[in-house]
Amino acid sequence: MNFYFLGIAFILFGAIFSFFIKKSDLKLKLISFFSSIGAISVIFSSIKTFISGAGEKVFDVGFIFQSVRFSLDNISAFFAIIISFISALAIIYSIGYLKPYIQKNKSITSHCLFLNLLMISMLLVVVCQNALLFLIIWELMSLSSFFLVIFEHENKEVIKSGVKYLIYMHISVIFIILFFALLSIQSHSLDFKYFYEIAKQNSSFANIAFIFGFIGFGIKAGFVPFHNWLPDAHPKAPSFVSAMMSAVMIKTGIYGIIRTIEICSIPKIEIIYFVLLISLITGLYGIFYASVQKDIKKMLAYSSIENIGIIGIGLSVYLLATYFEYPTVALIALCGSFAHILNHAIFKALLFLSAGSVYIKTHTKDMEILGGLIKKMPITALCFIIGGISICALPPFNGFVSEFFIYISFIQALDINNFGVFIAILFAFASLALIGRVAILCFTKTISIAFLGEARSKNAQEVKFDNSKTMLIPMGILSSLCLLIGLFPQYIFKYTLKPASVFIDYGCACKLISFLDVISKCLLAFLGLILLFLLIKKIISNKQETYSTWGCGYNRLTNKVQYSASSFVGPFLTILKPLFKRTRDVKKAKGLFPKEAHYITKVDDIEEAYIISPILKWDEKFLSKFEIIQNGDIQQYIRFGLAFLLIALICAILIS
Repeated sequence: MNFYFLGIAFILFGAIFSFFIKKSDLKLKLISFFSSIGAISVIFSSIKTFISGAGEKVFDVGFIFQSVRFSLDNISAFFAIIISFISALAIIYSIGYLKPYIQKNKSITSHCLFLNLLMISMLLVVVCQNALLFLIIWELMSLSSFFLVIFEHENKEVIKSGVKYLIYMHISVIFIILFFALLSIQSHSLDFKYFYEIAKQNSSFANIAFIFGFIGFGIKAGFVPFHNWLPDAHPKAPSFVSAMMSAVMIKTGIYGIIRTIEICSIPKIEIIYFVLLISLITGLYGIFYASVQKDIKKMLAYSSIENIGIIGIGLSVYLLATYFEYPTVALIALCGSFAHILNHAIFKALLFLSAGSVYIKTHTKDMEILGGLIKKMPITALCFIIGGISICALPPFNGFVSEFFIYISFIQALDINNFGVFIAILFAFASLALIGRVAILCFTKTISIAFLGEARSKNAQEVKFDNSKTMLIPMGILSSLCLLIGLFPQYIFKYTLKPASVFIDYGCACKLISFLDVISKCLLAFLGLILLFLLIKKIISNKQETYSTWGCGYNRLTNKVQYSASSFVGPFLTILKPLFKRTRDVKKAKGLFPKEAHYITKVDDIEEAYIISPILKWDEKFLSKFEIIQNGDIQQYIRFGLAFLLIALICAILIS
């Protein structure tokens, strides 16, 4: 693990050294350089783990921590590669993204520090094997990401979203503390290796611990109904921060759930069905709300919730198959989950970086006032389209691969001789199919409205050219990976076998690898046919003369006759009307020559509207009754303090 910690040291050194650099652009280049070197070192150490086995470091610090153990096994190595690679690309991207802010004399010194701290904390979380230190690093991860979210803190809405995110993270950590507290009290240790033994000895205790762990880590991952922080925090953060948070930080929640499964083993069947149900609801809820958003980044945030649900579905099928002792089904489902963790990190980072590229040029995230950007920002548009095709799980891109694994596990799971499993798998199959179709609707809408057609506002009209190379290169790398993974699924399956081997023997994987070789050849042939078709089309079009067709008298069309994002998904909204809270702002046209008229629709999250907001209003009303206590009188505050100490002393005497 020496190279692993050397990589973390490089990243930390870059953050500290940047404090002594006055020029902001030089700060970003410095942390990008050291983060890249650190990422290479971490990736090297992780690949070495895959080849030669787990590495371990033990620090005997004594005191309350006892001995602190860091272990880099196949699961940790898998997550560490994703975290370091995506984070390094996001930090490189930040050089171009933050340039307009630097030109406005915006200070980025603390931002550089928190960027690297977030990367370090994520890398430490996946190797730490001490419960207390794990919680400290987990809190460091939450706090550093909070300060990154509120980068534009002069905006009150940004602060509000940041505080909401922090509250949810502290609710999350309460359940994680309960999870570790139960295991630590029973095992009389803070080391994870003793937790396994306790969980094996008492299945009822393990089930209770599993529930606490799943809820705590599930909030971080963004499972419904604890998803509400995600659509607020991601749109407010800078796009490269959104990419880090959505692509890798929420995966630490998935990492926590996977470790919970490893520690607590397979829970009872009722809990497994509950996890599957929550995953299905999360996937459907996420994509339904993603499809009706006008804010590109908010749409991507809801889409992240959907993909967390898909990962959860794969893990649920693994739990079901293991419970009924079907190892082949369990292996395929688990590999599908690991593959989707990787693929989602790649295409979601690509989509957020592409959306950030649009935002920097147009200064808006509202797709209703974009349009025509494919002509002015062709590389960004192409990258977003590749990300959109990937997230819709269409061949020959990487999203198809991981969902294909999960579909295969569904088909194989139908052999399980249990009626409850049969019904659950049918529902899961239908739900995943519906998620995929709505995803196509969602990203067709986004690409059509934001990039095609004519510019809908001055923001879009004034764009002259694409962004800088520091922004385009990371997007290009991620786009290439989307295609390569999609074309060669057999290699990604072999890669996911490494973390899966921690749970299950993969001797039954040979037939599937051979099958994936055939799929790879078919996808290559499919891509070749597309390229051949495009070549023939270009040859033919060069020999033809083009003329404008008769426009039925409408020779001066304006951007107002184009479809809007709202009208595009209007029929879908009507079909699923009970699932949305839709508000309308209508100003009717008056007179023969009306100067102004508008029809604006807004879709609110039903959980936010009917649960969160009423609770907050009640809480505010309740706390307002105690405003008299906070009157600014210092002497009264001292009296309150003394009264509290006196009550505490009396209670202590009575208890003793």
